[in-house]
Order: sequence, then C-alpha cells, then structure tokens
Amino acid sequence: MNAHLTEIIVFTVLFLAVSVMGFVASRWRRPDDLASLDEWGLGGRSFGSWVTWFLIGGDLYTAYTFVAVPALLWGAGATGFFAMPYTVITYPIVFLVLIRLWSVSHVHGFVTPADFVRARFGSPTLALLIAITGIVATMPYIALQLVGIEAVLKSMGVTGHLPIIIAFAILAAYTYQSGLRAPALIAFVKDSLIYIVILAALVVIPLKLGGWDAIFDAAEAKFAATPAPGDGILLNGGNQLQYITLALGSALALFLYPHSVTGVLASKNRDVIKRNMSALPAYSLLLGVIALLGYMAIAAGVKPIVTAGRPDSNTIVPQLFDQMFPDWFTGVAYAAVGIGALVPAAIMSIAAANLFTRNIYREFLKPAATDADEARVSKIVSLLVKVGAVLFILFMDTGFSIDLQLVGGVIILQTLPAVGLGLYTRWFHRGGLVAGWAAGMTCGVLMLYSIGNPVTGKAHFAGSAFPLSNLGLDTRMTVYAGLLALAVNLLVAAIGTLAARAARLADGGDLTSPAHYTADEGDPRVKDLDLVG
Repeated sequence: MNAHLTEIIVFTVLFLAVSVMGFVASRWRRPDDLASLDEWGLGGRSFGSWVTWFLIGGDLYTAYTFVAVPALLWGAGATGFFAMPYTVITYPIVFLVLIRLWSVSHVHGFVTPADFVRARFGSPTLALLIAITGIVATMPYIALQLVGIEAVLKSMGVTGHLPIIIAFAILAAYTYQSGLRAPALIAFVKDSLIYIVILAALVVIPLKLGGWDAIFDAAEAKFAATPAPGDGILLNGGNQLQYITLALGSALALFLYPHSVTGVLASKNRDVIKRNMSALPAYSLLLGVIALLGYMAIAAGVKPIVTAGRPDSNTIVPQLFDQMFPDWFTGVAYAAVGIGALVPAAIMSIAAANLFTRNIYREFLKPAATDADEARVSKIVSLLVKVGAVLFILFMDTGFSIDLQLVGGVIILQTLPAVGLGLYTRWFHRGGLVAGWAAGMTCGVLMLYSIGNPVTGKAHFAGSAFPLSNLGLDTRMTVYAGLLALAVNLLVAAIGTLAARAARLADGGDLTSPAHYTADEGDPRVKDLDLVG
C-alpha cells in the first residue's frame, strides 16, 4: 500500500473540488454572452476589491514562489530574501502606473499592454514586439507552475508525467469554458488554503524544532560547514549589489508581465486598484514566513528527493510538510501548493492568448475580426499555450525551465520604456523605442548566455548574476543582468529618439490624451469614445 495514500486522497479531493468550481465559474456573474475578450479574458471588467485582492494575489504569488523561495534559502541563505524587499517596493511603484493604465485602457477598450503601445506610439511594429516579448516571457512562467505540482507529486510517491498532463488538461478545459472567471473564483480557495497551511507551519514547526533560535543556529552551522561564495544567513560584500539590483529589477518587472496587467484591467474602477495596491503588501509578510521554511528544513534535517541522480531542491518544502505534519494535513498542504499553481497558470495562459489574438491575429491576420472571432481564437491559443508549458516538462530539463524564469524577467523588463514610461511621457520616438528594445534584448540574452554554474555543470543560462569582472572591473561583485540590459535599452532609446528628431523622421500619432489617464468608472469619457482595437 502506498505510504502516502491519505495525502493522495486529500490532495485529489481538494483538486477535483476546485476543478468543479472552475467549470461552475462560467455561471458566476454570467453576462448574456461570453464571446468577447472583455468578458472571457477580463471577466467583464467588473471585479470589486475582494475579488481583485484574491485574483491579483493568486496571480502573483504562485506555486513556484511557495516552492522555490524557501528552496533558495535552504541552498544559499540570505540571498533568497530578495523576494521580500522586491514585493514591498513593487506596490508603491505600480500604484503610480497601473491606475493610469487602467483608465486609458477602459476609455479605449485596451485588453493588453501592446494595445496601449499601439495607440500611444502609433506603431504596429512596436506593439508586435511588445506582444511577442510578453508571450515569450510568460511561456516558461507557466511551465514553472508545473514544477510546483511535480514537486508535490514526487513527495507523494507519484511518478511519471501522466498526472501532470491530466491536471493541466482539466485546467485547460475549465479555462476554455469560463475564462478569467475560473481563476478568480478558485483564487478564494487557493489563498485560504495557503494562509491556513503557512500559519500552521509558523506555529507547529518551530515548536517541534526547539524554537527560532535553534532554527537559525542550524542554518548558520550549515553554511559555516559548507562555505561557498555568497552563501550564509547574512549578505556579504560579494552579493549585496546583486541582492539590491535583483530586488529592484524584479520589482520593475513584476507588473509588466501580461498576466499581472490582466488582473488589474479586470477591476471595475480606480478605487479598487488603489485599495489593492495599498493592501497587497500584506502578502509580503506571508512571503517572509514562506521563505523561512527553507531554514526550518535545514533545522529539521530535510533531504530533497533525488531524481535521475540529482537532488531536486524544489521538493524541500513538500518534504518538510511530510515530516512535520500528520498525513491528512500534509495532504491539505500539498493541495494548497497544487491549487496555487492552477490560478496563475490559468491567468497567464489567458493573458498570452489575448496578446496573440489582439496584437497578432487581429492586427496582421484578420483586421475585420469580430468580438466573437477574438474570443474563439483566444480560447484556442490558451489551450496551445498550456500544451507548450507541458512540453517544457516532458522534453526539457526541469532545472533549465527554472533558469528560463530568470530569462523571462530580463526579457519582460525591456518593455518598460514603451509601457511603463509611455504612460507618463510621449517623448520617445517609436523608432528609438524599437532600437532600444533590440539593444536591451540582445545585451540581456548575451549576458545570460555567459552566466554559468560550475556546481550544476551548466555553462549557459544558469542564473541572472552577471559578474562585473566581465566588464573589465577588478571586483567579484555581480549585478542583476536585467537592470544592465534595461540601462542599455534606455540609453539607445534616448539616442535613437534624438537622432530621429534630428533627421525629422515621421513619428506615429497618439490616440490618447491627458484626460484619458484619469477617467474612472461611470465617467462619460469612457462611454463617449469609440473603442480602439
């Protein structure tokens, strides 16, 4: 008999329960017709404060967060805490940006960030680049949700890829039917389970391990016994700059991801955005506790599951739960992680599908597409995106897909000049922005390609810490590659803009006006203006 039978039963029951909720969600706040991106892809743009809280929280704090952040602390120590300041400083930054994006999007009917760029800079080419960038950066992020589910399945003794394929087939089915309403409804269950599990871990595990002093002493002893550059419960001169730049770069990138924008645009008014950006940092407190699970695992002597001769650090947290909790509650914890993968995976696939449909299909393939055509294509593409994510797990090294998430952050940062700065200024010339995007993307990818990891034997794309010594500096410090690439992007965009202005090159028209960036629910400007596709 399987030693994890109770855990498997509890996990399966909860997983099936939320799957039923996903299908039922198509009847929740159901409009007369779901056949439009406004309804299928944005939930009717009608979510209030509570729904938006759970939707955005469930969207940003993924299964990978609950698995990888503590695993990083378990393996490297204090560096893993970069997730704390990054989520704290994100919200003040985006508070200034997303409210404006919400307003101009509701005035013009924008569904994606590329829609805004198309109207703001009058450049189909630039909008296409933004759309492709968003899709490319999102794909490995969806695959990473599978990593969380896979780690849980391994800890329950379930091997093979069939269970993951079945789980994502169910996800694909109810996302196809219910659209954004499915993850919005499931997010209530996901977040509730996560809070229950983490609060239980905060109380139970330290008591079993002898208190927080014992936990930190065990972590300090581990890193002292196996010294490695940058490892330890405190930062050192070699990793402080990497820590700072990684936190800042990650904060700038977070709400540039298409799935983050999708959750925001589904809100019904500006006040909902304001309240959520003010309250969402509460999740950072939860994240701090989640990160400490890595140190708890050290104190508990948890060992990762060995797969194909290599330890899988992603199984650290599931193994800790298995060791510390009774079987039935371990099943609940596993379900929290598994369901935590479904919500962001659904939103990400919807966001990627909307980018393809609105900014590639309608812009270049079928300009006369109706709302129903868009919804149908988006549903199909959302299925294909999930298939692509499953293929990452089936045919590629899981460790490689995790490293691709770092690549995704560097990639999506290159949309900041057009999307983030574009919400405040029209100074950049569209030609300069295209040139800046190309330069930043090229530099970012080349830097990531040059980063290896001698411990894992990976020669390329093995992290995001770029050694400054590669630039000829006499130092062992590293810096987040994404920020360097963004600096190159901005510099080239500025030079390109000045050159284009000097050469009197034609610039695109701006379909927005200052008043559009402050419009709110019920504002007559929202109703009187024609939608821009």
